[in-house]
Amino acid sequence: MASQLSHNATPFAPKKFPIIVLCDSLHSPANIGALFRICEAFGVEEILFYNCILNIQSNRLLRTSRNTHQRVAYREVTDLASEVARLKNLSYTFIGLEITENSVPLQTLSLPKSSKTVLCIGGERHGISETLLEHTTVNTHITMYGENSSMNVIQATAIALFSLTKL
Repeated sequence: MASQLSHNATPFAPKKFPIIVLCDSLHSPANIGALFRICEAFGVEEILFYNCILNIQSNRLLRTSRNTHQRVAYREVTDLASEVARLKNLSYTFIGLEITENSVPLQTLSLPKSSKTVLCIGGERHGISETLLEHTTVNTHITMYGENSSMNVIQATAIALFSLTKL
């Protein structure tokens, strides 16, 4: 019979991917904490917070992140246009995780193996702003089979990061 491994017995193989997650208008401390945790699990290079309510001392964020906020680089961005220009000059491709009139299903997304990616995610209520969507190279969505047209932003981010790290 199989038994669950303890944290100390789990073999870790740390790896970093050239992926930056750009958050647009995230407000929930629980979601931000969960974002740190999932980004650390998938070897994300950095998290950028634009127009977000970021309170690193929030008890809810700290409980949810389980200290991963100390292992993932992050910073707040105030000038979106300058940051986008800087990253595009460094050859990053901007992918919007959003259902749009021209978004492609995540399972059909094709990127070069060595692609440097900025995964853009939106806020809990309104998704990615038009301001940020103007900068995306491609938009992708997760095919869903129920009647709801959306899912939690962090759950969607986890699915997208799983897919991007397997490309």
